[in-house]
Amino acid sequence: MKKSRFSEAQIVGILKEVELGARVNETCRKHGISEPAYYKWKSQLSGMTVLHLAQLRQLQDENAKLKRMCADMALMHHTLKEVVERKL
Repeated sequence: MKKSRFSEAQIVGILKEVELGARVNETCRKHGISEPAYYKWKSQLSGMTVLHLAQLRQLQDENAKLKRMCADMALMHHTLKEVVERKL
């Protein structure tokens, strides 16, 4: 996944700027982003603060870790099941 050149705090700042009354096209031009990028950020991050974004990223990382653990356990379970079937 491509890393954004803007930090989460900067993205939230740009979204807040438009919420406070600035025009979208002028704000996008000022910050050097495209309007589709702005609307994508808005759909994903509208109403969030930097703290909420940090918590979201932490939860996403933890969720990915748990998914990997679950996949490993399922593989181990399947392998052990095959071994038991061969013994019987």
